[in-house]
Amino acid sequence: MWKNNRVSLVFPTYNEKDSIQAAIKDFQETGYIDEVVVVNNNAAAGTDDEVKKTSARLVHEPRQGFGFSIQKGLREASGDLVIVAEPDGTFSGHDIIKLLAYSDDFEMVLGTRTTKALIWEGAYMGWLLRMGNYAVAKMLEFLFNTVYLSDVGCTMRLIRKSSLNRIMDKFKVTGSCFNPEMVMAARVNGVSFIEIPVNYKPRVGKSMGTKNIFNAVLLGLGMIWLILSYRTKTIFR
Repeated sequence: MWKNNRVSLVFPTYNEKDSIQAAIKDFQETGYIDEVVVVNNNAAAGTDDEVKKTSARLVHEPRQGFGFSIQKGLREASGDLVIVAEPDGTFSGHDIIKLLAYSDDFEMVLGTRTTKALIWEGAYMGWLLRMGNYAVAKMLEFLFNTVYLSDVGCTMRLIRKSSLNRIMDKFKVTGSCFNPEMVMAARVNGVSFIEIPVNYKPRVGKSMGTKNIFNAVLLGLGMIWLILSYRTKTIFR
């Protein structure tokens, strides 16, 4: 609970069997989480068993895709404030206090993993990836005239449920490029937001999205195409 607002946490999961139980505990230990929704998106065998050892609510999304998974969790969340993160060990539960504090003034609070002082040793955010994330964010910032952005690919974020309801039906992206779409939908539909730095730690296990630099480049190109096409549609609609 945060100032009489119920807080939901959404964890999409695919390849996080070895980290999800610890992640749930880490976030719950802050004392602010009222509900944890874990979305099993055809996750690794044994993931459900790990989740069932906790108080989290388990739901399934059979349609494969990061966007499908996140949207399922957003719909299932019942809190007044909804936090999204990944249960792979890269995010710190105590950072939700920053998100919650800024939620008093903004409808959506975005995390950024590009603040050098908060990138832990061993985290998969080398110079090239950090600059790539920064460049794509600046492109979105310029084209949509947003507040300062440095990492639109960061999953960790908070949104008020009432604001989410205004943009939920705008989401079209079902894959790995969902995060920037959510930002653009918020901007176009008048949802106020701000970006703040969060910790970024080494991942437990292997990432399926940016598991190597080639995949990371492909993801970045996909985000660039999405941003350009989204901007074109908003100009001529």
